[in-house]
Amino acid sequence: MTDTKKVLCAVYTRKSTEEGLDQNFNSLDAQFDACANYIASQKSEGWAMLNERYDDGGFSGGTLERPAVKRLLDDVRLGLVNTIVVYKIDRLSRSLADFAKLVELFDQYKVTFVSVTQSFNTTTSMGRLTLNILLSFAQFERELSGERVRDKIAASRQRGIWMGGMPPLGYDVVDRMLVANPQESALVQEIFSRFAATPSMATIVKDLRTRGVTTKSWTTIKGVTRQGKLITKGSVYKLFGSPVYIGIAAYKGQHFPGQHAGIIAQEVWDAVQAHLRSGAPMNKARLAGRGSAPSILRGLLFSDQGRAFTPGWTRKQHKTYRYYINTDSIKIGKEACDIQRIPAGEIELVVIEKMRGILRSPEVLSHAVRGIGTQRPKVEEANAVASLQSIDAIWDELFPAEQAKILHTLVERITVRKDGITIKWQDKGLNKLLRDTLAPEKQLEAA
Repeated sequence: MTDTKKVLCAVYTRKSTEEGLDQNFNSLDAQFDACANYIASQKSEGWAMLNERYDDGGFSGGTLERPAVKRLLDDVRLGLVNTIVVYKIDRLSRSLADFAKLVELFDQYKVTFVSVTQSFNTTTSMGRLTLNILLSFAQFERELSGERVRDKIAASRQRGIWMGGMPPLGYDVVDRMLVANPQESALVQEIFSRFAATPSMATIVKDLRTRGVTTKSWTTIKGVTRQGKLITKGSVYKLFGSPVYIGIAAYKGQHFPGQHAGIIAQEVWDAVQAHLRSGAPMNKARLAGRGSAPSILRGLLFSDQGRAFTPGWTRKQHKTYRYYINTDSIKIGKEACDIQRIPAGEIELVVIEKMRGILRSPEVLSHAVRGIGTQRPKVEEANAVASLQSIDAIWDELFPAEQAKILHTLVERITVRKDGITIKWQDKGLNKLLRDTLAPEKQLEAA
């Protein structure tokens, strides 16, 4: 009697939209149950389902930029998966090019792919041929449908017809036509007129926010209400850049006569555009952050009011000074936030030292190793701890992009206050970092 080889199965599910995902039993659950039942039917063949679920809710199958797919492929490279089970092949990908890359990766790591409703197995040449034929038709159908929609939108826009979406401030949609909203159009006219007379964006925005003026509030065709937000510099600049206010329909950089009436006089529009071209400080804040210096805490820093900090820089006497600036300071004005900017070098040094302190703690690292031990039973604790500690040893030699990747693996959020900072660490950050550091070893074994 021979022992049946254990086959580790990962179930992947996907739904293109978020509609219905809040239900107790949704489409992802239905796909998962069907795959789980199929795996159970193959128990005699040694099939066993992994505990981790790979669910992508609200993601298109036309791209591989999906969080659950990325986790699944990481686990494939780590040797944690033998077979991938899906409800239908298009759940994994609708792109023939992407699927060809997936099949190549699966072959490299000896991973099979099974669709429970279509009886495919990519270990056979006939299975791969049939799969490619079906994917070709699926991709053709998706591209043909997209072309029809784009052609219809383009033709309608050339005729000046409103094609849906959020109407601009100052208009309502009635029978698929833009109709001036009296109260909002008066507000838009005021904003244009004030800037045409005195191009001070900060003054206008401060006054509008004091009065509680918001962006457009509207209700979708599905009855969902979208509440407007307080006016910012960005929303006013967007207002000034929309030719809809002089009766123009714009589509992909081209302008066509609209079927709606303009609410801004041409001479006022021209005066505003002239001010914008002649040096109104429209792009100074937007250009902050385009310096060549790295910003390894990008996307992690927030104020205690929940506002993000974005990288910025300035040059004085041929020297670059980096900082992180509160986005409220950019959008609204300096008076809108308690902390306007933080020296980048100082806060990065504090966070890095906190992180390196963790990597120097054998107790913390041992706990992380034991957490991954159930998936990688052959991993020796001492070697794994040494692997994590080696990051601290070579930290200063890493490229900024590598340092940023490690920090984003370990850190979930950094809250900045006047009296200091608070770092919220990722719950399984060390486990993920350990798996990443062990991945090259696994790839060498496979080679």
